[in-house]
Amino acid sequence: MAVAVRQGPCRRGPFGAHRGVRRDGQGEWELEPGWWQDTELLLWKPPTAWFSINAFYTAAGLRNWYVNFEQPTIRTDGGFDTFDLTVDLVIDPDLCTWTWKDEDEYAHVRRLGIVTDTEHQAVELARAEVLAILEERAAPFADADRWAAWRWDPAWPTPSLHRR
Repeated sequence: MAVAVRQGPCRRGPFGAHRGVRRDGQGEWELEPGWWQDTELLLWKPPTAWFSINAFYTAAGLRNWYVNFEQPTIRTDGGFDTFDLTVDLVIDPDLCTWTWKDEDEYAHVRRLGIVTDTEHQAVELARAEVLAILEERAAPFADADRWAAWRWDPAWPTPSLHRR
């Protein structure tokens, strides 16, 4: 699955919350309306993968690649749902430099049991898979130069969300 996102409506959980549990491991939350802004996004997500590969763009061009580790996507009446598993990989546009992000937050949600042992094993396999894809310049990285030159077509309409 590939998705392009420009400024527009979205739904998200409150910041600092994962899988319905606040940062302290207590409470519940609901998805809230939001507004995607500041960047354009191309998202590449194999349906059963525990990650998505994202390309973030600003007016100047490709800002960075970003790998979000998340549960496999589930099709719903309102679109697609997944759960963010907190750890991420940020990759420079030239694909030569990368940095792990939010390792401390990942350790925290592991301690709270929000990310289960089974999910942790899936994330570890996904990390290895993503690093292999990056090293082999496979999947979207095979056409990195072409993707770096991509631009949003202004004729495309702003997406809308179905009411839930």
